[in-house]
Amino acid sequence: MIRGFFIISFLLVSVHGWSQTQTEVYLFDLELNNGKPILTNPKNISNNHGYDNQPSFWDDDSILFASTRKGQTDVLKFNVKEGSTSSWLTYTTAGSEYSPLRIPNKNAFSAIRLDVDGLQRLYEYDLKTRESSPITDLKIGYHIWFSDYILVATILVDNRMDLVIIDLEKNTQKTIYKNVGRSLHSIPGTELVSFIGKKSNTWEILSLDPLTGLTKKITNVFDQEEDICWLDENIIITGAGKKLLSLDIGSEAVWETIIEFPQEEINNISRIAISPNRKRLAFVAEESPAKIIQTQVNAFNNRDLEAFTSCFSENVRVQRFPNEIMYKGNKKMVENYERFFENVKTSSVEVVNRIILGNTIIDEEITKVDGRDGHQVAIYKVENGLITTMTFIFPDGPLTDAESIVKEQMEAYNDRDIEAFTETYSRYVELYNFPKILTLQGKPNLEYKYGSLFKNTSDLHVDINSSIVLGNKIINEESATMNGEVFRTVAIYEVENGKIVKVTFIK
Repeated sequence: MIRGFFIISFLLVSVHGWSQTQTEVYLFDLELNNGKPILTNPKNISNNHGYDNQPSFWDDDSILFASTRKGQTDVLKFNVKEGSTSSWLTYTTAGSEYSPLRIPNKNAFSAIRLDVDGLQRLYEYDLKTRESSPITDLKIGYHIWFSDYILVATILVDNRMDLVIIDLEKNTQKTIYKNVGRSLHSIPGTELVSFIGKKSNTWEILSLDPLTGLTKKITNVFDQEEDICWLDENIIITGAGKKLLSLDIGSEAVWETIIEFPQEEINNISRIAISPNRKRLAFVAEESPAKIIQTQVNAFNNRDLEAFTSCFSENVRVQRFPNEIMYKGNKKMVENYERFFENVKTSSVEVVNRIILGNTIIDEEITKVDGRDGHQVAIYKVENGLITTMTFIFPDGPLTDAESIVKEQMEAYNDRDIEAFTETYSRYVELYNFPKILTLQGKPNLEYKYGSLFKNTSDLHVDINSSIVLGNKIINEESATMNGEVFRTVAIYEVENGKIVKVTFIK
């Protein structure tokens, strides 16, 4: 996070090691109502700072997942019936375990073990003796048991994963499909396994018969989301952002939303699992993007360079609004912030207003650098638990009556008064989607678009949830009602000579 006046002269940052996304495992009771899945009784069963992922059911009442503790990842078992208690099943100091699965007909589970020396293999763990032994020398990414001796697995090959059938009794392996995803599931009521094919730009859900090697397309994934599970032989469940969706492949239906979570804590749902009796569902969700942003703010204020830069992706882009690149990459960020902390005795950031819009966080910040005060806005984009872009807005425009002009156009919007509305805009006004995708240009086009909207939308109304004034820019968090639906957006208005010349929308 580069601050105020020093953004040009000190462009800072640092390289950090590989880090895992902060995630949690959630468990729900599952019921069917007229064939539709209903989720109730939510529990955060990991409740742990760190990486908690890859849930799979041991039986109807207990679940395995990978969880971080003391700098490594081990396998944890959560038991619902035994008072919602947890017990550790592994503690391998030479490595970490991932993707635990119960092995059929055994009191044992398998897991991918990543050793500290980089060796990655599939191991079997005996619950009684607590002993472990390698199952195969192949570099397996993900796996599922078809029987106690036949594995369907993904093998890491160059920059992709290939689908392989492994027969442990015959000691054979056969490549079935090249370039697949991580989601492998048994299809209930069949002798088939589903997988995700990534050969084309549109990813596909396919079935595999592990005995014959035959594959068949079932349907396309929803919006490039690769994590699915099966409620029964016809209903697929997937996650997308803050939603769970379902698709009945036995009908002409399309993907339908089961539930959308308003909670800030649940984001980017993935790794879905359903209990054998179909009475419980678990999934993984990333922690709140706002928490990630606050972590880097705290690290900056503590002058903890490693903790600060570890919040950013390897290819992070730091830019001046709307998309003027200042520098790219975590390595450059490390170098810049090292120099910043060396040359500045005191520095701090205070967040005075925060707008959360999905994975986009907009902070109004007061900065103090060696006794000098600054005022700025930072727009953060979070993906996979890391900040991928950081865009700064500074009060570098002329001081204007921007606040009153924007308020005037908002009142005209709610009155559906097209003449008064367009009067607040410049003749050459431009509308953009963030960061700089032009969607409308010129006052005549503005009048045509909004005139039609005002005429045809009887319930049209917008409310301002929060507002930031920064020189000639007004940043509004808005809730717009249209045709019975409410949409949240952020609008950045730029005012010159008493007219709105530019609006950038973040959706």
